[in-house]
Amino acid sequence: MGTPQFAVASLDELIQAGADIAGVITAPDKPAGRGQKVTESAVKQYAVEHGLRVLQPTNLKDPDFLAELRSLDADLQVVVAFRMLPEEVWNMPDKGTINLHASLLPHYRGAAPLNWALINGEKESGVTTFFLKHDIDTGNVLFTEKVTLTGHETAGELHDRLMHKGAGLLVKTVKAVESGRYNEHPQSSLLEEHVELKTAPKIYKDDCKINWDQSVIGVYNFIRGLSPTPAAFTELNSKTFKIYRAEYQETEPGIQPGAFLTDNKTYLKFAAQDGFISVTDVQQEGKKRMEIAEFLRGVKL
Repeated sequence: MGTPQFAVASLDELIQAGADIAGVITAPDKPAGRGQKVTESAVKQYAVEHGLRVLQPTNLKDPDFLAELRSLDADLQVVVAFRMLPEEVWNMPDKGTINLHASLLPHYRGAAPLNWALINGEKESGVTTFFLKHDIDTGNVLFTEKVTLTGHETAGELHDRLMHKGAGLLVKTVKAVESGRYNEHPQSSLLEEHVELKTAPKIYKDDCKINWDQSVIGVYNFIRGLSPTPAAFTELNSKTFKIYRAEYQETEPGIQPGAFLTDNKTYLKFAAQDGFISVTDVQQEGKKRMEIAEFLRGVKL
């Protein structure tokens, strides 16, 4: 059960490992883009190419869908970047339902774990497999695998690392469940005493506006944590100005946070609380994404 590209790597690894895929459940086709052309999910495209049976329910409690799902007679259900399942779905197979989550649970439960880990300046991230239960992302942990963060990667780059790392961990988990050789760890046992639980709620457009009153490191982490999507933004010439990549300089800016300096040729840097953010990869409303030098050739600030 999955929808985006992140889930395709896991499905592919399962097939390469010899798993018998009884069926693939993914999101319904939907119109997208300016032309509102009907598009299929990345998981559906892969499944169709590999001759797999595809189910696309709009309602996961629909009796017809539940009957069809039951008819697949799956031993185990595997969820990667799908949606919240009702109990009659996740409780259906004999061996239960496992989920791959892109964080080191119990931290960063929620819809945007990659983004929040980078926004918060974490030194490590990783992937976790666990059994589904009632509350989202709270089930007993099976396996985890950590990755060290550089402090400079974007959410897009971390996505790709964890996509492949997670696919390998998922195959390991499926084989362990098949053989019965695994231990379950309640998430409460994995949380260190007096450590506050970090969460990863869904990020909306209004959440992406840069607060220049933050520290320069805070702004830098915010930009890379939202790149390439949904993208951090500020306002420039009364238009939305997205920033995909930047560099930072810790120095007394001498100007108000949010004000900027530019030579109108090669650099544009905004003042934060204790330094400058030099933007390098940007997109102004109504224009394409471009390097800063190209952008400055077409606009005077």
